Amino acid sequence: MSNPLWERLSAEDRRQVDELVAAGRSIQAIALMRERADLPRPDLRDCVDLLELRAQALCGR
Repeated sequence: MSNPLWERLSAEDRRQVDELVAAGRSIQAIALMRERADLPRPDLRDCVDLLELRAQALCGR
């Protein structure tokens, strides 16, 4: 998956985001993205877009 924000997260952070998304914990997943991504802090819209992409990927779409 090619996404600039996803690429800014470490492998461990990506795993945690996927776990949160799979558990339906969207707000926590977005908070993690905003806290852990390198500066500059990602825009909320970018986090929501990535959340949607990860949800689709985890559902096998």
